[in-house]
Amino acid sequence: MAKSVTLLFPGQGSQYVGMGKDLDHYYYDKGNEILGYDLKKLMHEGPEEELKLTHNTQPAILKHSITIYNHLKPLLAKYDIKVDRVLGHSVGEYAALVAAGVLSPYDAIHAVHLRGKFMQEAVPVGKGKMYAILKVPANVVEEACRAASEPGSEVMPANFNDPTQIVISGESLACQRAVAWLLENYKEAHRAMELNVSAPFHSSLMKPAADKLKEAFHRFKWHENTVPYIANVDAKEYGPGTSPETIINNLYHQAYGPVLWTQSIEALPSDTLCLEVGPGKVLMGLVRKINKEIKVIPLDKDEAFNELEAIFEGRAK
Repeated sequence: MAKSVTLLFPGQGSQYVGMGKDLDHYYYDKGNEILGYDLKKLMHEGPEEELKLTHNTQPAILKHSITIYNHLKPLLAKYDIKVDRVLGHSVGEYAALVAAGVLSPYDAIHAVHLRGKFMQEAVPVGKGKMYAILKVPANVVEEACRAASEPGSEVMPANFNDPTQIVISGESLACQRAVAWLLENYKEAHRAMELNVSAPFHSSLMKPAADKLKEAFHRFKWHENTVPYIANVDAKEYGPGTSPETIINNLYHQAYGPVLWTQSIEALPSDTLCLEVGPGKVLMGLVRKINKEIKVIPLDKDEAFNELEAIFEGRAK
């Protein structure tokens, strides 16, 4: 049995049509009145193009993550398992904060719906881009972004996903200049893949969205966290009793700052058992590339809970 349990909550890109069908019994089924449509139906039946729209994707991932968390809570209680910390990738941080007692699920769904809407509105289609840079060290990616940025045309690291994958984001031409700089200046084998995204997330172009979001945060009821959480913006673990003002400030900066996922996972003890609480198993793949010693169990399918119960009972090999 692992000495500690860490909950990981995935972000945008993990969604798929059919998500949640296995877990209907535990479904968190509120929030439709906020959204003005049946989110559960969209998640279960699609169409995929609608589900991929940012203002739909973000609440869908949150709703599914909360459903799995609702399924997990009785099992944790049955075996008296204490959660040592929670963290989420980008929009997944909101689900992590629900698990940490900071936001109600209802307020969190409302918040991420607005977050997606504001992000979509912040930048005209085509003005921004994102590229996944593969097999280039972080310091070289950072240097490429500095070299490629000009006033009014900036690019920056957006997601430090694992040691071999860093996503850059920003104004379209600046992103293209950064990719060209790497081709010219970094001679080792590497790749730059343009991502099919609707906006340049986690870049300075998202600052207007972050400002709107911070204003909207006043609508919600915030609490001190009851479980430690690791923030995307600084990869720092915030202990129980962190002030809501600090948490709000972290979320504000997260909207237009980088996701320090690699750094966050590097801060975990190697003997922690990580449970991926949300759609898919993207985070399991990232964690394996950061620290092979950390075991991750994705909980997206009902049968995963049988494996987990066996571990909690101490029967797992």
